Amino acid sequence: MSKKASKTTSQLPLDLSVPVTHRREDLIESHANKMAILMVDKWPDWPGNISVLAGPIGAGKTHIASVWADKADAVMCKCVELANRLDEFVKLASQGSNFLVEDATSGFINETAMFHFLNAVKQGGGYALITSRSWPIEWNIKLPDLASRLKAVQIFELSEPDDELLCHVMIKLFADRQLSVDEKVIDYCVLRMERSLESAGRLVEAIDAEAMSRKSAISRTTAANALEHLGMH
Repeated sequence: MSKKASKTTSQLPLDLSVPVTHRREDLIESHANKMAILMVDKWPDWPGNISVLAGPIGAGKTHIASVWADKADAVMCKCVELANRLDEFVKLASQGSNFLVEDATSGFINETAMFHFLNAVKQGGGYALITSRSWPIEWNIKLPDLASRLKAVQIFELSEPDDELLCHVMIKLFADRQLSVDEKVIDYCVLRMERSLESAGRLVEAIDAEAMSRKSAISRTTAANALEHLGMH
């Protein structure tokens, strides 16, 4: 966000936030995320113990992974935590615990720790879902045994949010605020906004704040001002 956008946005009301929920019923399906949502619904009927949910920033990985973690009663951790908590996780995995491991990123993976962790999950009969912005083949793994193990994982890919998903997400976010907005305003926003679900949330909040500050209904003008405030115009 630009300095100008930050300064302008800071003048808007700050008490409009609506709690973010990561429930299954809040997942909105489109072509961009259909297979990943199907993965959640099918668990534990998976072909293997280890899976990777891969997709760009803002595609909805956190929401989908959180729904699965809740369903699977999974232990949640960041990938960078594996090495420091390896003994703890291996013990839990050997007892059949499930795990959500977030943000596997090339260059920041302790390969030895991940290898031992994945082995423990497989041997314990539990499941591990790993989130990442990229496929495992792009992690530049050097440890042959780990590279071999990762070749066997199932991959669920998320695409960048499409227009359909962004439209439905914005409609829902406005509804959560008890606001009904003309679909033409939604379409106007979708054509101009950043392509991420996080951006949709920020934009809805900014539009609501803009309308309240002007004591006006939400319109295309309101949306245009909010887009400019957020540097999305």
